[in-house]
Amino acid sequence: MAGKKSKKKPKQQSNIITKNRYISHEYIIEEKFEAGLVLQGWEVKSIREGRVQLKESYVFIKKGEVWISGMHISALASASTHVNPEATRVRKLLLHRNEINKLIGSVERKGYTLVPLAMYWKKGRAKLEIGLAKGKKLHDKRATSKERDWQREKARIMKHH
Repeated sequence: MAGKKSKKKPKQQSNIITKNRYISHEYIIEEKFEAGLVLQGWEVKSIREGRVQLKESYVFIKKGEVWISGMHISALASASTHVNPEATRVRKLLLHRNEINKLIGSVERKGYTLVPLAMYWKKGRAKLEIGLAKGKKLHDKRATSKERDWQREKARIMKHH
């Protein structure tokens, strides 16, 4: 009777590349979509090194296609010797046609905004999570701040008791 080998799952490292933390303060996210990105080779290498920022980026729709502007990808010195890297160029996002149509309807008719939420790896490909969002009013921001303070205070009280 041969002993069975136990298959240990390797520790799965976090596949999130970067998050846009500022978005949750400014917007209420209604719905999330996963989009692929059209990237150049040097950009993929830089993203693997974690040299990407979503802070000042925004998503827009032009001629029935979805684009992201302002996403900053810093070039690696070794990876981009033969190309002229443009760090903040406009990049195309890949979505299904029915998702694009839904986004167009929401943005143009209902006044929603498209915002980049996070970038992560999925099956070796870089994906961008975009959110259909409504801007928060000042009183919404105050309520969020109060809730966060209350949660912090509650945790502090529970820790001491």
